[in-house]
Amino acid sequence: MIRCRGLTHRYDKRLALDGLDLQVAAGEAFAFIGPNGAGKTTTIRILATLLEPTAGEAFVAGFSTLDQADEVRRVLGYMPDAFGVYDGMRVWEYLEFFAAAYRIPRPDRRRTLDDVLELTDLGARRETNIEHLSKGMKQRLCLAKTLLHDPQVLVLDEPASGLDPRARIDLKELLRELTRMGKTLFVSSHILPELADFCSTVGILEAGRLVACGRVDEILRAVDQGRSMRVRVLRDLEKAGGVVEETPGSSRVRVQDGVLLFQFEGPLEDLADLAERLADQRLGLVEFAEARTDLEDVFMRVTQGVVS
Repeated sequence: MIRCRGLTHRYDKRLALDGLDLQVAAGEAFAFIGPNGAGKTTTIRILATLLEPTAGEAFVAGFSTLDQADEVRRVLGYMPDAFGVYDGMRVWEYLEFFAAAYRIPRPDRRRTLDDVLELTDLGARRETNIEHLSKGMKQRLCLAKTLLHDPQVLVLDEPASGLDPRARIDLKELLRELTRMGKTLFVSSHILPELADFCSTVGILEAGRLVACGRVDEILRAVDQGRSMRVRVLRDLEKAGGVVEETPGSSRVRVQDGVLLFQFEGPLEDLADLAERLADQRLGLVEFAEARTDLEDVFMRVTQGVVS
C-alpha cells in the first residue's frame, strides 16, 4: 500500500533522507520511529505530496506521489503534528467546510459528518465551539476531518503529541478501531510503548537511513544482543548497578523508574553468580528476572544517536 524506493531528499547541504527503501502492506499498522532529525517528517511530507524528493520515488496505493498527486490525495488522509482549528466555528461547521473542500456531494455531507462524528466519539460535541474543546478533543476533530473522504491510508505524524494519559488511551483505542476497519496506518510517534500496543510492524530510521524494519520479534532476533535483565532492590540501587557493571557480559546498564536494567551476554551460570553476589550485598534484592523486551529496548539497541 505504501512503497518508497531509493527515496532521497536534501535541504541545501544537509542530507535528510538517504536512499530510503520501505514497503507497508495493506491493512498494516506501521510504526515509523527514529530520533529527532532522522528524516521521519520529511518522509511523511513526501508521502502526503507536500514535498518532492531530490531522488527516488514513493507510491501510495499504487499511485506515484510525483506524477499522480491528485490520486494519492484521494486515497490518503494526512494528520500533521501541528494543525489548524478555527475559533468561532462549531464542530459541525469545521467538518462541513472540509467536506466541501474534499468535494463530497452536498446531499451526502450530513451522513458523512454523522459517520465520522460517531467514529471519533464527537457526536455529543457537534454544536460545541471549537475553542471550548480540550486538546484531546481537538486531536479527535482533526482525525475526524482526516477521515471525511474515507481514505484507504492514514499517515499520522505524532498524533498523541501533548495529550494527557487518558486522551492517549482513547486515541489508541480509536486507532485500533481504524485498523479493524481495514485502514492502513503509517504512524510516527515518540511514545514508543503505545505504538507497540497496536502497530504490527515497525521501521526505525536514523540519519535518513532505515536501520531496521519488520515485526518487533523479528528485529530482536536479527540484532541478537543477549538477554534483557531487570533488577529491583530495596536499598542502594547505585551500588547494585556497580556490581552489575563490573560483571563480564553486562552492558547498557541503566536505571529506569527505580529499576536497574541491563543487557547480558554470557552463560546462565554467570548470570546465576551475579544474582548470588547481589543477594550477598544485603541490598534487599526483590527481583532478578529477564525483562520483556519492548519497542523502546529495540529502538535503543539498533540506533546509535546519529543525526543526519
